[in-house]
Amino acid sequence: MSAYNMLDIVMKDILQVVTPVQEDWEVRFAIINDLRRVVESVASLRGATVEPYGSFVSNLFTRWGDLDISVELLNGSHIPSTGRKQKQVLLGDLLKALRKKGGWNSLQFIFNARIPILKLKNNRQSISCDISMNNLEAQMKSKILFWINRIDGRFRDMVLLVKEWAKAHKINDSKAGTFNSYSLSLLVIFHFQTCVPAILPPLNVIYPGNMVDDLIGVKVDAENHIAETFDANINRFISDKSRPINRKSVPELFVEFVRKFAQMSSWASELGISPYNGQWEQIKNNMRWLPKTYAVFVEDPFEQPQNTARSVNQGKLEKITNAFLDTYSLLTSKNLNQSSILTSLAPPEVAMIIAKPVIPDYNGGYYHHRTPPQVQRALLPHPHPHPHPRPYPRPYPQLHPQEQPPPPRRSQNGSRATSTTGSTSKGPVQSQQGQQIWRQKTQ
Repeated sequence: MSAYNMLDIVMKDILQVVTPVQEDWEVRFAIINDLRRVVESVASLRGATVEPYGSFVSNLFTRWGDLDISVELLNGSHIPSTGRKQKQVLLGDLLKALRKKGGWNSLQFIFNARIPILKLKNNRQSISCDISMNNLEAQMKSKILFWINRIDGRFRDMVLLVKEWAKAHKINDSKAGTFNSYSLSLLVIFHFQTCVPAILPPLNVIYPGNMVDDLIGVKVDAENHIAETFDANINRFISDKSRPINRKSVPELFVEFVRKFAQMSSWASELGISPYNGQWEQIKNNMRWLPKTYAVFVEDPFEQPQNTARSVNQGKLEKITNAFLDTYSLLTSKNLNQSSILTSLAPPEVAMIIAKPVIPDYNGGYYHHRTPPQVQRALLPHPHPHPHPRPYPRPYPQLHPQEQPPPPRRSQNGSRATSTTGSTSKGPVQSQQGQQIWRQKTQ
């Protein structure tokens, strides 16, 4: 059996285990409704709405994924401007109501965070929830990731697989100095922009400008403008018959993904990743990215110049680089087998389920699941254990010239400089339907 065939089998097993089934959707809708009732009981939050965001809205969540919630205050028809202090006070009121109501545990108020957050779990289903206040930017980013999946269905599979792989190597925890889920998703987008031929366009072609800057004025008008712009440009990209089509399988794309970033520690101090422009960029020449310095720079294409990987610290950069390089070495080794692939690509709890094909339910029991989930088809528009030891040789990853970070060069004054290259393909989303499904399903 070829390496790609083995990899394909393991990846399909992982996706089958982590892909949500109908119960997972229903549980999250029930939690949203529970939270809505608590919010309605708080006098200072009268008229506020409860809106999901994050991987649940983007359809990039796994069966045991967290649920992100934004409590949206009303300001007539306009987008409200809520200060950090006010958010802290209102979340404090909600915390009191949640304690009084009961049914929640592990309540934690992250008071001084950049975005104040309440963390809690629902007693019945033990799903972790993060609650923020007036987080419209995050809601729109989540919808955008959902819309991007219309361009190519391999995007969702890759994001889910990369998230599980990152868990297996313990590089998916921003509090521990590694990546958060959003930055991992952007790495997949960037890989799809710079693979050959490109699968995704630079995001400035899909949405020119800074999305968060356009969230002003009348809320419905701002959301519709953003959604319609994405919809039109994604449709334009999809219908472009002249663009070359990348027909590589998900296993092939995954191997290229780990190869692409396997030298991260050697270029991260000089080069940043720009999904907005779809190319590597020299940090010292980008005035938006200075004066702050980071271990790794992955720009938020919808909130420039924010670094989505700002949580990554220098001490963990080598660990992250080794995760990419070790995985690439394993997947290109002659000693490859399905067991070693599973250990490298899936965290222990997922690998154990694959070995014993049962899935724990939310009441502590187990049921067998070997059928594809049906809820996604109804909900979504149809789209047109530890780091592996190193017994394997670690080949130097050879990249296509268009994929690889540009090599350092000497400028005329003798200082080091770096050229930038990247995909220049053109680029596109379903919008209003995607905007409405969450409200319809949670009413």
